[in-house]
Amino acid sequence: MDELTDAVSQAGGVVRVSALRSRGWSRRAIERRLATHMLTRPRDGWVALPGADPLLVAAARAGVVLSCLTQAERLGLWVQGDGCVHVAAPPKRHIGEVSDGTRVHWARPLVPRHPDVLVDPVENVLAVVARCRPHEQARAVWESALRQGLVVRESLRLLPLAPLARALLEECSLHSDSGLETVIPVRLRFLRLPIRQQVWLAGHAVDFVIGDRLVLQVDGGHHVGAQRRSDIAHDARLKLLGYHVIRIDYVQIMTRWSEVHDVIVRAVAQGLHRAR
Repeated sequence: MDELTDAVSQAGGVVRVSALRSRGWSRRAIERRLATHMLTRPRDGWVALPGADPLLVAAARAGVVLSCLTQAERLGLWVQGDGCVHVAAPPKRHIGEVSDGTRVHWARPLVPRHPDVLVDPVENVLAVVARCRPHEQARAVWESALRQGLVVRESLRLLPLAPLARALLEECSLHSDSGLETVIPVRLRFLRLPIRQQVWLAGHAVDFVIGDRLVLQVDGGHHVGAQRRSDIAHDARLKLLGYHVIRIDYVQIMTRWSEVHDVIVRAVAQGLHRAR
């Protein structure tokens, strides 16, 4: 790798020729690297390293930006994927051919997109997610972004959000430790009961308290070994204090929710959520 290809690498592996020219690289130098296959040309005006991120290369080739679930996942947000590559482009813009399984979101961005950038700013990502995904999935992505500090609620409020996105923002809680904990209050709203998150009981925080006494704990992948033994001991202390504890995990929430639903509604029907 020489200085020019190193500059391309530092720019993410895919870069506009005009950006390189503005940094002092001549067109001849760029063409020489193309001729020797040190660089590739995904589209007129763009160059890429041979081993560049294929999603970025495809975005440059089509004239779009990575957005919605695809960029949310790249940012490390909690995402329930749908198997598609999500990209965005301004309305009525002519774009190149996209591969099968690519979903193009035609939308005017909240935050202007720089022509040299192939990924949407996080604010645009969230706005597209709000339109694209079911409510509980969208809320999980939004809460993940807020929880990780990628966006600030007060700053988002100043943007010209669509009504759906604005309502979503106001619903978001910072108490959820994961996307799993986001979807549960949404799914249980029909109970019309108080649902508190991250409540300190018997020396530890519990994930949810439904009503006064029904505790719902969400187990992640770390609930094994010593952690699992600690959880069991804590459950026992809660039961001695008059709480009823229900434990569920990722698979139950995402693929067997009807079973979880049945257990919770029957617990409520038996009055296990009420203080005795």
